[in-house]
Amino acid sequence: MTAIYLSLGSNVDRHKNITAALDALAELFGVLKISSVYESKSVGFDGSNFFNLVVGADTDLSIAELSETLKHIEDENGRKRNGPKFSPRTLDIDILTYGDFVGNESGIELPRAEITKNAFVLLPLAEIAADVFHPELQKSYRELWAGYDQTSQSLWSIDFEWRGKKISAA
Repeated sequence: MTAIYLSLGSNVDRHKNITAALDALAELFGVLKISSVYESKSVGFDGSNFFNLVVGADTDLSIAELSETLKHIEDENGRKRNGPKFSPRTLDIDILTYGDFVGNESGIELPRAEITKNAFVLLPLAEIAADVFHPELQKSYRELWAGYDQTSQSLWSIDFEWRGKKISAA
């Protein structure tokens, strides 16, 4: 089994799509480590605010199999792939890390660069994997968050329930 961390985001029917993604991931992986859900402004385009979170799980899938499975979940939730890169999303699921793998596999560069660039990725990752080390930088996510310019992007925790359990509070 390989430990993975995934970034989830939505700015279209946010609650419905994040809930559907969590349901699909729980069915696929079983036990999930789930961060708080954060709301943030769109990055790279002018659009509605996003809900973002990070999920940790263990998998037997290869990187290619995992990527295809996640694309299928996105597609089942209305993801349109013919629009511009920076545009509204029903659901976006990105592989952040795949164990300690560093490099390009099946066109996927890991660990994902957004980890250190976007607060809406790094903060929830530091929340659920504070003492895990970034496979390339060899710093913990807690250390990376402490060194991040936390004024560069605005985000805030929101109230969010999944399967009758509060996973996030404002």
